[in-house]
Amino acid sequence: MRKTLTRISLTIGIAILPISGAAVASVPLQAVQLETVQFNQDPLGLDEQLWKRPGGKSGDWRAMLRAIDNSLRYLKTPSAAKAYQNYSVPGVTRDRVRRSLVRFRQLLIKSPTPKALQAAIQQEFVFYKSLGKDNQGTVGFTGYFEPVYAGSRTPSAEYRYPLYRLPSDFQRWQKPHPTRAALEGWDGLGKNSPLRGKELVWLRDRLEAFLVHVQGSARVRMPDGTLMSVGYAGKTSHPYTSIGGQLVNDGKMELEGLTLPAVIDYFRTSPTELSQYLPRNKSFVFFRETRGAPATGSLGLPVMAERSIATDKSIMPPGALALIQTSIPYPNAVGQLESRLVSRYVLDQDTGSAIKGPGRVDIFMGTGKLAGNRAGLINDTGELYYLLLKN
Repeated sequence: MRKTLTRISLTIGIAILPISGAAVASVPLQAVQLETVQFNQDPLGLDEQLWKRPGGKSGDWRAMLRAIDNSLRYLKTPSAAKAYQNYSVPGVTRDRVRRSLVRFRQLLIKSPTPKALQAAIQQEFVFYKSLGKDNQGTVGFTGYFEPVYAGSRTPSAEYRYPLYRLPSDFQRWQKPHPTRAALEGWDGLGKNSPLRGKELVWLRDRLEAFLVHVQGSARVRMPDGTLMSVGYAGKTSHPYTSIGGQLVNDGKMELEGLTLPAVIDYFRTSPTELSQYLPRNKSFVFFRETRGAPATGSLGLPVMAERSIATDKSIMPPGALALIQTSIPYPNAVGQLESRLVSRYVLDQDTGSAIKGPGRVDIFMGTGKLAGNRAGLINDTGELYYLLLKN
């Protein structure tokens, strides 16, 4: 799971959306011949967002370099050595992933244009395609973000909905762990909660408190205007249940067009149903204060907006360089969000309890309201590739 974020959909994608996956193949990736693959009538690997228009390096270029450096730092750790020790895809090793990142970084710095980078990548790298949820390469994409919500370090009539610290004796809790309803009550107020005294911060809105559980981290704006940052500290043993999926199952929403904003709008107009639906997600997340640290993924690395993704880390190579092809919303000239087909180099630096199998990817979209609006609209299919230097 995203440790600080993880889109339990942050260490989990928006995870509101019921995107299913196929049974996991024994080998989730397969090398492809580049000449057989195109995207939007362009050869594979053209990422124009790394450059400003009409020319020159952009902030995205710098973010990509930082993301690469973060993955290189992770690959030096004992946890990385363990993760790659028995990796299922022949030829995918920690050393090869590391060398691939080093070389990609060099090419990114010296390439004058997106097409020059693309040409160098196609000459020097092998593309491994995810088999997806249908073994044909179809991958479901969602987005996650770090929200900013109003809260207080002390409870009041206005700030009533707590987020909780991880109990010191949590490792000794008997499984299955208590459900969400048992820990916070059916109303979310925690009046008779066994976690009394473990409150970290109180939020003003119950749905927002629940969404912090979904996203895995948040910034909390105090009444005096200061910001408190909170991140993932642990979770109970219960699997994540999609509330959006529950609404669809009950015939209260249509699957087509289901987005996080639509789910939020539903509960804003039907607030009494929060007590009916939120406890259906029995999974419960604990938090810690991160003292201003950036949003962090399951590898212990800061995640970068539109450059970090979450996948199933039981089968996908952690910290590796990847390429995603899907639709992402961007503001148009009048501020409305419009989906655009994109080809984007990313780093696989996170996971989530709702992100299972080779057919699911969660894209980190950043912090705040706009990032949340964009993340909530990502619900499309596409393709996922990993890039490794030719042997």
